Amino acid sequence: IEQPTFPKITEMCVKMIRRVNDEEGIKKLVNETFQKLWFTPTPHHDKEAMTRKILNITDVVAACRDTGYDWFEQLLQNLLKSEEDASYKPVKKACTQLVDNLVEHILKYEESLSDSDNKGVNSGRLVACITTLFLFSKIRPQLMVKHAMTMQPYLTTKCSTQNDFMVICNVAKILELVVPLMEHPSETFLATIEEDLMKLIIKYGMTVVQHCVSCLGAVVNKVTQNYKFVWACFNRYYGALSKLKSQHQEDPNSTILTANKPALLRSLFTVGALCRHFDFDQEDFKGNSKVNIKDKVLELLMYFTKHSDEEVQTKAIIGLGFAFIQHPSLMFEQEVKTLYNSILSDKNCSVNLKIQVLKNLQTYLQEEDTRMQQADRDWKKVAKQEDLKEMGDISSGMSSSIMQLYLKQVLEAFFHTQSNVRHFALNVIALTLNQGLIHPVQCVPYLIAMGTDPEPSMRNKADQQLVEIDKKYAGFIHMKAVAGMKMSYQVQQAINTCPKDPVRGFRHDESSSALCSHLYSMIRGNRQHRRAFLISLLNLFDDTAKTEVNMLLYIADNLACFPYQTQEEPLFIMHHIDITLSVSGSNLLQSFKESMVKDKKKERKPLSDEETESDSNSGSESESEEEASKPRRLRKRVDSDSDSDEENDINAVMKCLPENSAPLIEFANVSQGILLLLMLKQHLKNLCGFSDSKIQKYSPSESAKVYDKTINRKTGVHFHPKQTLDFLRSDMANSKITEEVKRSIVKQYLDFKLLMEHLDPDEEEEDGEVSASTNARNKAITSLLGGGSPKNNAAETEDDESDGEDRGGGTSGVRRR
Repeated sequence: IEQPTFPKITEMCVKMIRRVNDEEGIKKLVNETFQKLWFTPTPHHDKEAMTRKILNITDVVAACRDTGYDWFEQLLQNLLKSEEDASYKPVKKACTQLVDNLVEHILKYEESLSDSDNKGVNSGRLVACITTLFLFSKIRPQLMVKHAMTMQPYLTTKCSTQNDFMVICNVAKILELVVPLMEHPSETFLATIEEDLMKLIIKYGMTVVQHCVSCLGAVVNKVTQNYKFVWACFNRYYGALSKLKSQHQEDPNSTILTANKPALLRSLFTVGALCRHFDFDQEDFKGNSKVNIKDKVLELLMYFTKHSDEEVQTKAIIGLGFAFIQHPSLMFEQEVKTLYNSILSDKNCSVNLKIQVLKNLQTYLQEEDTRMQQADRDWKKVAKQEDLKEMGDISSGMSSSIMQLYLKQVLEAFFHTQSNVRHFALNVIALTLNQGLIHPVQCVPYLIAMGTDPEPSMRNKADQQLVEIDKKYAGFIHMKAVAGMKMSYQVQQAINTCPKDPVRGFRHDESSSALCSHLYSMIRGNRQHRRAFLISLLNLFDDTAKTEVNMLLYIADNLACFPYQTQEEPLFIMHHIDITLSVSGSNLLQSFKESMVKDKKKERKPLSDEETESDSNSGSESESEEEASKPRRLRKRVDSDSDSDEENDINAVMKCLPENSAPLIEFANVSQGILLLLMLKQHLKNLCGFSDSKIQKYSPSESAKVYDKTINRKTGVHFHPKQTLDFLRSDMANSKITEEVKRSIVKQYLDFKLLMEHLDPDEEEEDGEVSASTNARNKAITSLLGGGSPKNNAAETEDDESDGEDRGGGTSGVRRR
């Protein structure tokens, strides 16, 4: 306002105006700023200020050409709504001024162009002006009524550039909104519009055809009722299609068809577009003929969806989508259901066809939404005289049943590798939820999964839907949270372009935030929900849960990077890690011991795989429970040979290994879960700077206030479970076992054993004295996690990150450094 010539003004406006849907405070600020900037009436004599304002608005509109104009509509609606009941309406006055001056500006601009020789230069400004007029007409079409006659000649613009097409499309959209509001428009004006539109439909491409047919629909249906004119056009294309169909039936490979392909594509599209805006089964069109036009059109379009050329298939599906908007009941036809569902669920089906089917559903839902809003407005006008019972909700019942038919396939499209497919699937689901057509609970896990999408716009959209659901139905998110996390892993697997690299659970950017951090922040507010969620995630690491290793890595990544706020959250996790370790760890050792062959008797009896597993599951649990409940001192004595030299131990155990290496692999596999938990505990300890005694003293049953302190996070602490990454990269579960690998697994077993003996710090420890037991425990942890003392593990893992990431793991999944 004070420095109108500042060059960055457009950029600043663009950034501000996009926040128009933010929380209340920001929304209010944006509205006030733009009311001052654009929507305050300008004094009549100040032409310069008016021109500046127009250039500013059109610059902002031009700058947002690629991102969409929802914000402008939202802003205008907010401002006009706020003054609906006021006697003085500055925004309305300012809008009238702006529209009048924009039209004047366009005319002047045209004159200046016709005077100079460089025609067609800088028509970007013209596009921006006309687009801005369209945005005004969309919110308040009355403003443009007096300018309709001025706009009509632009339909005859010579089309050579992209900009010319934009002009035509926007003018068609303006006339579509404005002409029906004109009082007694002249016959010639209407006839000229009809003819111009028809010429455009016959001559130009898809976008133009679409907008012109739409405009023609408004003019013919609401004003001129010139049905014969449209019927003739429809017959022309319908006839062409029928002819092409019979030619194709006679000889699918004939050359005539190849030559006529452009005509075929145009006919498919135009027939569909005409059916979208006109109901040809009315008497006004077909007279008293008994033919059912919509079924005939369906049959024709369905025929071409089975064509061998993908371009023809796509156009036929577009045509079908158009026809379904006029006659949604056709979507219940068995052949349509089969077509849509097979395209959506078939893995090998072309991406273009998938996207087109999703676009069809999206357009249908958007049209329904517009229809509902219009019905709602009409209803408000007559609501006082009407009886509520008669209010029609038939159409919403229809769209609800349609969405139930295709819902599962649309949701499954979230797991597609192509982001476009996921994008349209998400749009369809968002529309379906906003219109309340399905029960939201079935979408929650899918939306949680989409919240981990690499593209920010999709993440935000999915997160926004979850917030809406959470507002209306408390507890739904929590109920489906774990299922959502598992699904998000599937989405990440689908997106993962390099199958050799394990799927990770955090963003690879400077924030390295957890992929599911939004989900956690929604749950963390409720202590009970939060704890239940964390426990169910930790339970997946249990040896009996048999979760695949990469998924455990993904979940550990998330647990390591969740946005914890109070000390209670990480302490609770560490407490439960200790419990899981003591149970799962003993089970693991026990099953390994049972698979070993007794050296003394020298009977090398290899155990078969099944026996080992059933042993480890049945026998070990009861024993490990007893083990865990024995006093520590006792347990140590029973278990430990670690007094003897470690090297001899390794050799001793190596001798006892069964010939069948399945139990070894099983041990290496199951131990990954425990290793990850150890790493996770170590990471949280480093990240939050907790001492051993603090972790030890924590009790989940204490009142919440004790641990309500905020966490002081250390920077530069990264979660990098090298062991597990090596294990996954070398595909150890399926690779051949060498002596070296066996040795490293045995070494791991012995470290584990040592760790299990020293799991609980000594109760009788004096402050300041580090007992032998603690030393032994730290040594075991260090050895298990691959070197470096646990205290400064943070610095250690950071160096690893860089070389560990690029270097493929060696043969050993559990190799020491």
